[in-house]
Amino acid sequence: MTRNGIDSEAGTSGEPLTRDRMAAIVAADIPHGAYVNLGIGQPTRVADHLGHDSGVFLHTENGMLGMGPAATGDDVDPDLINAGKIPVTELPGASYFHHADSFAMMRGGHLDVCVLGAFQVSVTGDLANWHTGAPDAIPAVGGAMDLAPGARDVFVMMNLLTRDGASKLVRTCTYPLTGVGCVSRVYTEYAVFLITGAGVRVRQTFGASFADVQRMVGLDLLDGTAR
Repeated sequence: MTRNGIDSEAGTSGEPLTRDRMAAIVAADIPHGAYVNLGIGQPTRVADHLGHDSGVFLHTENGMLGMGPAATGDDVDPDLINAGKIPVTELPGASYFHHADSFAMMRGGHLDVCVLGAFQVSVTGDLANWHTGAPDAIPAVGGAMDLAPGARDVFVMMNLLTRDGASKLVRTCTYPLTGVGCVSRVYTEYAVFLITGAGVRVRQTFGASFADVQRMVGLDLLDGTAR
């Protein structure tokens, strides 16, 4: 699939992805006309890579449908922000509603896709993104608790490795879970992973070979990069 100049199903490219390139690939993978929520952090960048012809409707948990790209310069309105408090724009036909109605949309299965960050994702699609379990860590319980089970598809954007070099794609999550078996795709700077019933398939790699990625992750992976 190609959108906004991005081939979202290419095999291998020459260097690890920047966060904006990663966001562009996620944007290219979102189906036309989908209703989508973008989580706080890396996922907010996806809004800047959705073309005018994408037909995607962006929903925010603080009560907006029809969010556009991030606002800059004279477009900044301090009263118009996303759930991460980033100034955003609105698209024609945008609507606003009560916070409770926004969560009813999330819990009621009305979203096609949500894009979330993560501390860990397991090979079976379990998601851990609200607490590392460390004694001094500040828990971040929020909308992900409702998005993970409520959205039809859960995409994760994250760095593949921690600062200590450990893989964040793991056999079993060791951090408290946000959702069980909910993640369908994981986007990282080195590879895109598909969570399937047969195992984790590497769809494409960036700045690394399939063997490199498998070594970084330390798990048996399925090679889907060949064309």
